[in-house]
Amino acid sequence: MKSVAVEQGLTPVKEYLQQQGCQVVDMTGERQQPGVCAVVITGSDKNIMGIQTVVNNVPVISADGLSPEDVYQRVKEYIH
Repeated sequence: MKSVAVEQGLTPVKEYLQQQGCQVVDMTGERQQPGVCAVVITGSDKNIMGIQTVVNNVPVISADGLSPEDVYQRVKEYIH
């Protein structure tokens, strides 16, 4: 299964995704790790464009206002 990169500070989301069988990696913000199918960000940083340039055509999911379950549903859309 492809990995999901999760921004620091989203521990409940990270733990829920792992419980659902997702391979979760920490988002470093420097270079995209191979095999990552989506990136989950806190949404508190309004400069999403800067993040998207790092991600290179990988969907960016803002966790702002979403439960861990909601984030997982969005991630599933990109995994399948």
